[in-house]
Amino acid sequence: MLHSLDHLVLPVADLDASRERYTALGFTVAPRGEHPFGTENACVYFADDTFVEPLAIHQRETCEAEARAGNVFVARDQAFRFRRGLEGFSAIVMGTDDAEADHRAFAAAGISAGDMLTFSRAFRAPDGAEEEASFRLAFAADLRAPDAFFFTCQRINVPRVDRSALQRHDNGAMSISRVVAVEPNPTDFQYLLQDVIGQREVQSHSFGMDLASANSTISVLTPEGFRAYFGSTRAPHGRGLRFEGIVFGVEDLAIPTAAFNRNGISYRQIGERIVVDPAIGQGAFFIFEQE
Repeated sequence: MLHSLDHLVLPVADLDASRERYTALGFTVAPRGEHPFGTENACVYFADDTFVEPLAIHQRETCEAEARAGNVFVARDQAFRFRRGLEGFSAIVMGTDDAEADHRAFAAAGISAGDMLTFSRAFRAPDGAEEEASFRLAFAADLRAPDAFFFTCQRINVPRVDRSALQRHDNGAMSISRVVAVEPNPTDFQYLLQDVIGQREVQSHSFGMDLASANSTISVLTPEGFRAYFGSTRAPHGRGLRFEGIVFGVEDLAIPTAAFNRNGISYRQIGERIVVDPAIGQGAFFIFEQE
């Protein structure tokens, strides 16, 4: 089954600092949410039903206990922070209607990252309305890429909360149109991505490869390709898949440009793209492209 992009996980050191950064970038940030396993988030939702999840540690002792008990989500988050620091981009999450089937498929393909996880948490809307949201997750990973993991997310109970106010952003962002990873030999991770996305077709080009999900595109570029597209001066990291960039779709590039100018955000334009480099509270390159 072809999956849709659901959300992206970006570890942050401090949730308040991350909220300030996202707000300065022109995003509308949802109220703080707490997980029962010791992490917390403040998500940014888009009109295409995707979102970005800045993730922070809320209760360290709880996180450590959950990781020891086999909670894959927390264990991978802690491993990422140990290797890469407290800020970054750790996981791509695909939507699913059957996480249990995904778990079986990942195990059969040899890419399962561990046991499934089912949990519930409170969802709080801007007007104060609160309901319980429940999820079931199935995890996938590749030992050659210790700084990246994937999971599918089945929304078991979806709160009947109007998110329209949270999906309107001063920078004009409407969607996550593309997610960008970097690896010197992108096709080494072709089969992993095909199994996670449920996509057999791969578009190869001189700088890497693209795989289309049901609502977005996952690109894996060489370091040279990433520099050519986005002007990055970040040093090559060696081997292993790493998530580096998020491309947001906008109606007009003048909208994010105006928001950045108002709020003192540094950016650069490369062709038909606006690029904002990573900063405290923003662990990835943010790219804005006209849809």
